Amino acid sequence: MPENENVFFSLLSGAAAWRRRATTRLVHRAWRRVQNAGAVTAERPGLLRFGRIGAGTRLAFPQGTVFGERWIHLGACCIIGEQVTLTVGLAPADVDYGPDPVIRIGDGVVLGRDSHVVAMAPIVIGDKVYCGPNVYVTSTNHSYHDPDQAIGEQWPSSAPVEIGPGSWLGVDSVVLPGARLGRNVVVAAGSVVRGEIPDHAVVAGAPARIVRRWSPDTGWQPPLRTPAPSPLPDRVPPEERLDVPELEAPAGA
Repeated sequence: MPENENVFFSLLSGAAAWRRRATTRLVHRAWRRVQNAGAVTAERPGLLRFGRIGAGTRLAFPQGTVFGERWIHLGACCIIGEQVTLTVGLAPADVDYGPDPVIRIGDGVVLGRDSHVVAMAPIVIGDKVYCGPNVYVTSTNHSYHDPDQAIGEQWPSSAPVEIGPGSWLGVDSVVLPGARLGRNVVVAAGSVVRGEIPDHAVVAGAPARIVRRWSPDTGWQPPLRTPAPSPLPDRVPPEERLDVPELEAPAGA
């Protein structure tokens, strides 16, 4: 092939590659703008009418299924990931759940992508609870009182759920109706939690069982297998932290 044809095809190939890169950059920039415009905050609630959205809280776009938001209260400085479902009731319906919130989420809570909080009885999530992706918290579940009727057609049972402040729920964990988790509880990935879990416990399994616990007298039992982390580097900027006073909601917010 003549040398001038090689140059010509090289130029065409280079132009096509440039167009692909430019198109990718444009798509990414446009999507970031859509995500920013579609995010829900106290100042920009969109079509959602939550009972309360605290200052600094943001629901990432696209949101998951949301209804009954009149009975959902969100604290300050919460991070709600993409496709997170927040629902009161089994389906959108003209039902009055009373004057009090049914789902109450504290300050500084993180709900990972694709998580679900589904309530018919009250759910309280304390301050600074961190949830990984695909966590499922519900105060309602199917019943099986009639062995002859289809399970999906039987009216579900409900019981309040409480998750104590400072807790950590790993990816794919499930919290069932009636569960009460204490303060600073760790739920291992894939666990199914029911019943009462004391403060400073680590639970794992399905159903979840206590595998480690801390007390002032004995410390961690069994002892931790990993060393304590290094102090937080000074170079970490405040906006990347949730435990600094500047990011906490002002009194009365």
